[in-house]
Amino acid sequence: MIKGLRRWTQVPIVVLSARDDERVKVAALDAGADDYVAKPFGVDELLARLRAALRRSSRPDGDAIILTPDFRIDIGARRVVDAGGRPLRLIPTEWHILEVLVRNPNKLVSQRDLLHEVWGPGYDDNSCLVRVHLANLRRTIEPDHAHPRYLLTEAGMGYRFQAPPPPTG
Repeated sequence: MIKGLRRWTQVPIVVLSARDDERVKVAALDAGADDYVAKPFGVDELLARLRAALRRSSRPDGDAIILTPDFRIDIGARRVVDAGGRPLRLIPTEWHILEVLVRNPNKLVSQRDLLHEVWGPGYDDNSCLVRVHLANLRRTIEPDHAHPRYLLTEAGMGYRFQAPPPPTG
């Protein structure tokens, strides 16, 4: 199960088990678990291990703000506003797609990776989901959705958030 989860998510995984065998612990950790807690354990220890796993998994750019001449994305607040400061409304799926792309600025994100990250496993052959939601996302945030500057499609390969160059001076 851990290997299956790791194919599509980086959510923290803490294994709780009655088995205290070292080989079982090693196998779980090698499969992708972040921690392993064997019974008996104290609630305070479990909570401390959960807090530690969450700290390790939290993204340092969680409060990042991406500025473009046309809109501003506030990752921490999960909010997009246009150049005039008006909020742009996104449905949760559109936000998730945008977040995945902006967390990988200028990098190609394959369609399969985007499907796994946003919808989970089992959606490998559902390319229309990405196309439809990305088209709606472009209509919402791109100044000219027919000629996108930020949310680019690389035919047959994937998608890219084209980040604007950093300000000079």
